[in-house]
Amino acid sequence: MDFELSAEQREVQETVRKFVDERVLPNAIENDINHHLDLGVIEGMAELGLLGIVIPEELGGAGMDFVCEALSCEEIERGEAAFRTLISVHVGLNSLSLLRYADDEQKERYLTPQARGEKLACFGLTEPAAGSDVAAMKTTARRDGATYVLNGSKNWISYASVAEHALVFAKTDPGAKHRGISAFIVETAWPGVSSADTENKLGIWAGSTGELFFEDVEVAAENLVGREGQGFEIAMYGLDQGRFTVAAGACGVIRACLERSVAYARERETFGKPIGKHQFVQDMIAEMVLGYETSKLLVMQAAWLKDKGVRNTRETSLAKWHATESAFKAAHLAIQVHGAYGYSAEYGIERYFRNARAPIIYEGTTQIHKMMQAEHALGYRNLNGRDGDASPIAAWAPALAVAAAERA
Repeated sequence: MDFELSAEQREVQETVRKFVDERVLPNAIENDINHHLDLGVIEGMAELGLLGIVIPEELGGAGMDFVCEALSCEEIERGEAAFRTLISVHVGLNSLSLLRYADDEQKERYLTPQARGEKLACFGLTEPAAGSDVAAMKTTARRDGATYVLNGSKNWISYASVAEHALVFAKTDPGAKHRGISAFIVETAWPGVSSADTENKLGIWAGSTGELFFEDVEVAAENLVGREGQGFEIAMYGLDQGRFTVAAGACGVIRACLERSVAYARERETFGKPIGKHQFVQDMIAEMVLGYETSKLLVMQAAWLKDKGVRNTRETSLAKWHATESAFKAAHLAIQVHGAYGYSAEYGIERYFRNARAPIIYEGTTQIHKMMQAEHALGYRNLNGRDGDASPIAAWAPALAVAAAERA
């Protein structure tokens, strides 16, 4: 078992860390308070190849591995969650779904400019009545000759009002539940497509969140991704990719809270000594250390499986659940370490606290991930799908796989 990073991985880590220190953190608090999306940072991310980091070079990407993506997401969210969210939706949910399911023409027309950072992309799955229950979606796509007519709406869509491309999911067979969902590439400039920003969010103020509306939008049949009825499969695959970046980014939140808390605890004095000498403060620091290292190990396990081409739905789910909960806890503890200063926007700690709350909900709530883990363990759900397996360090997995097969 080798935990050493390669020279390329170290270089990526150091490059993105420097970018965050120079381009993101100096303005992070101000941009957050002003609800300002810094497009200059996004341009810088594109120049570094982060908007196509795991997309093959022949399709305009950087051709790096998933360890590099994880390290990059950690550094980016150490600075600002809004920009890691962009990697999630643009790379994880949208581009990697196109890489797997789109045809050659779709890849050339849409994936390549996305991987180069020339066009931004989003992922249109969630609706007012369809979050965890994807099959409850109301958006429809009716076939009319050589086109589909799209009607409906999506909400809580990151970068809805900024993206030029959207991977939109709609019912082509409304009576078939999840088997009636199909996926389409939609250009947000098309007639009938509109968007609106979501106001008054708890966090991620420096990002873009909004709604998409479709009114008799004509989508050419050639923009159907995969087959009719394959949309649920595509969406679940995309979520595996997006959840991975969420988990990796959460490690950045924990690390930021840990580093800031350690520095403050060594400088701030009460009762004649640094507060880091007080055991209750040490307890909080220790909890952050545990949260960071366990989350990082789970993320790297998932990255290793992804780089081997092994399905990792269970492992990615576990990483996302644990890392996002650990990030929220770390931010809570960091405020406590900083006291009143942690509650103030001046120090920027409360920004991590607010931003860490949403990832516990999106791309699968903690409760959904707990259910997935329990059903895998009980044998009610096949390990990583019909033909899947589990990480080799999960010693219990082979016995459960046999048990699940016997029940089938």
